[in-house]
Amino acid sequence: AGDGDCGHTHARAARAIQEWVRARPPPAVPAQLLSALADLLLEKMGGSSGVLYGLFLTAAARPLHNRNDLPTWADAMDAGIEAMQRYGGAAPGDRTMLDSLWAAAQALHALRSPGADLLQVLATAVQSAEAAAEATRHMEAGAGRASYISSAQLLQPDPGAVAVAAVLKAVLEGLRS
Repeated sequence: AGDGDCGHTHARAARAIQEWVRARPPPAVPAQLLSALADLLLEKMGGSSGVLYGLFLTAAARPLHNRNDLPTWADAMDAGIEAMQRYGGAAPGDRTMLDSLWAAAQALHALRSPGADLLQVLATAVQSAEAAAEATRHMEAGAGRASYISSAQLLQPDPGAVAVAAVLKAVLEGLRS
C-alpha cells in the first residue's frame, strides 16, 4: 500500500532500537522510556510512520509522568491515539495503523478494572489488534498513503496496522519471557 516503504521503515526502527539498547540500558522509568523511544523513532525511523509513532509515544508518556499503575497505561494508550488522530487526521475505520491501535486500546481499557491481569489483558489486546489489522483488508482507505490507491488494488491488510499488531505481540512476548 502507499509507496511500499512500511516494511523498510519498521526494519530501520528495529535496527535503531537494537543498537540503542546495546549501547546503553534503556530508561527504567516508563515515561522516560517512551519519550526516548519517541525521539529515537523520530530521528531514525523516517517516513510518516516514524512521525506517527513519535507523536503517539510522546503523548503516551505524559500520563505516565506521575503514575505507573495499570489504569494509567490504558490512559497512556488513549493519549497516544488521541494525538495520532489529531495530528495524523485518521480515524478508526480509515484503513491505517490506527485501526490496530484503537482495537488494542479498547481491550486495554480492562486494565482499569481492579485486579486486572496485565498479561491476560495484553494478550487480548494483541488478538484484537491482529483481528483489526486483518479487517483492514476489506476497508476502503480513508486516510494515509493507501487512500491515493484504487480500492481494487488494495488486496492485503494495511501494512501499518499489521506492523502495530506485530509490535504489540513483541511487547507481550517480551513481558512473558
